[in-house]
Amino acid sequence: MCGFSGEIRFDGRAADAGAVERMTAAMAARGPDGTGLWSLGPVALGHRRLKIIDLSERGAQPMVDPDAGLAGVFNGCLYNYRELRAELAGEGHRFFSTSDTEVLLKAYRHWGPRCVDRFHGMFAFAIAERDTGRLVLGRDRLGIKPLYLTRDGDRLRFASTLPALLAGGGVRTDIDRVALHHYMTFHSVVPSPRTILTGVTKLPPATVRTVEPDGTTHDDRYWNPPFARTGDPMAAGEWRDAVLAALRTAVRRRTVADVPVGVLLSGGLDSSMIVALLAEEGQRDLATFSVGFSAAGGESGDEFAYSDLVARRFGTRHHRIMVDDRRLLPALGDAVAAMSEPMVSHDCVAFHLLSQEVSRHVKVVQSGQGADEVFAGYDWYPPLEHVALADAPDAYAKVFFDRPHADLAGVLGPEYLVDSDVSAAFVREHLAAPGADTALDAVLRLDTTVMLVDDPVKRVDNMTMGFGLEARTPFLDHELVELAARCPPELKLASGGKGVLKAAARGLVPDEVIDRPKGYFPVPAIRHIHGPFLEMVRDALTGRAARERGLFRPEAVDRLLAAPDDHRTTLGANALWQVGLLELWLQAQGV
Repeated sequence: MCGFSGEIRFDGRAADAGAVERMTAAMAARGPDGTGLWSLGPVALGHRRLKIIDLSERGAQPMVDPDAGLAGVFNGCLYNYRELRAELAGEGHRFFSTSDTEVLLKAYRHWGPRCVDRFHGMFAFAIAERDTGRLVLGRDRLGIKPLYLTRDGDRLRFASTLPALLAGGGVRTDIDRVALHHYMTFHSVVPSPRTILTGVTKLPPATVRTVEPDGTTHDDRYWNPPFARTGDPMAAGEWRDAVLAALRTAVRRRTVADVPVGVLLSGGLDSSMIVALLAEEGQRDLATFSVGFSAAGGESGDEFAYSDLVARRFGTRHHRIMVDDRRLLPALGDAVAAMSEPMVSHDCVAFHLLSQEVSRHVKVVQSGQGADEVFAGYDWYPPLEHVALADAPDAYAKVFFDRPHADLAGVLGPEYLVDSDVSAAFVREHLAAPGADTALDAVLRLDTTVMLVDDPVKRVDNMTMGFGLEARTPFLDHELVELAARCPPELKLASGGKGVLKAAARGLVPDEVIDRPKGYFPVPAIRHIHGPFLEMVRDALTGRAARERGLFRPEAVDRLLAAPDDHRTTLGANALWQVGLLELWLQAQGV
């Protein structure tokens, strides 16, 4: 619903309100409906508002509760804010607005930092305590809403986007070599707390961080669901019914708004189920949106046949958005500039252009993001079904990693190399942690709590909020994720992946959608780089900035440019686009 920023100083000086104002202004697109700034001594907070709940000025931020001695900024939505408000009112709290932001402040006052246990929603927040000088930062369980940080000995700054921190100034911008290894190896995923820049970190998901006036910090990770069989065993039909009931609740929760809520309808199973459940709830005149691109390399660029089918079945007010290559090229540069971190997936530009059009019609949409990670829909999961837990790291790396550690010496400049395979070590440690029954359970935990957060979820937030559009993801409802984590892996892998979800969809959405081959947001011009897209990447990789940086070996760049479609990563991504995107992003951010 917005973007926020702030600073807390540890050296006795007043917060730099000017820097906070610059950071806040850099996020104008995230919050086109209003702006605010608050400061008191060593703390300053800034906010850009997208009006979704309580459209009056009483819901403006930064929000101050003088009786409680609290000031706060908040990004996201508490879907159960009305229930929490009623409970808090019963405890004697008085409210001056109807916003979920005020509910957040009152909940913090009443329950303290563990108020997050009671929240159903997506959120990042900062709360300043007047009387103690303490600052508390929090992030939702699945990291749907971002929070970036930069710190030195005198101060900590934070913002909803990395470029906003850069706008504040004083950020160390050299490349984090471990993060670079992850980017080039771990399918472009850079797990928290790292980012590609040494001077910027991100608050991990499901974490509340308490920052004391002297700069000491304490982190509380408040959610870590078991990927194991717990409770009484259930039959396949019971799992199907439980999943449908949980998804029905998740979709209903995400209709909470004082403005209309639409749906991004790709024509795939996940978004089609959302449309069907909203229709089941009696929603009429639902706005749905699909995007398509020109074909290239023999690959179709749209899935309109399926989205049209669903739109007709449920009588939605459907919008087809067709993008030709003339519009795609300039949008590509804008999409790169909107990224808080380098994001290789070609559907970034799809989400970017789709969001631009959708924002002209609605402020809030539901999206099917996350179902493939939560319900094992990707093709790298079946090979892991019968792998022993001890062998999971090597098996996962074989199907998911872009390239082996040894190959990086032939791609990266010598000063950017690390001595050991840090990505393999990260995966090995994560998969070995207790709380997963099988290798596939451990991999699904890794993908749900790490890969999903720092690739697809981040992508949707950045591209939609770049046009002041809030995307809500019912498949990432934490109660649904907890249920799916306990579901036997064989039920998720059934029917070619997402078996239990497909079973829940029978009779709800058309069989043609359930039984279709898996689709995605196709942007063929990026999967098959040619023409002006190739020249854009060539200019970035061979220009002065790239030469001076020396990030990639010239001979490696020449090899990729000579045959732009011949070099693919393990999962089929274009290797030239991976290196080109990183350089394009660094240049777009002025790094």
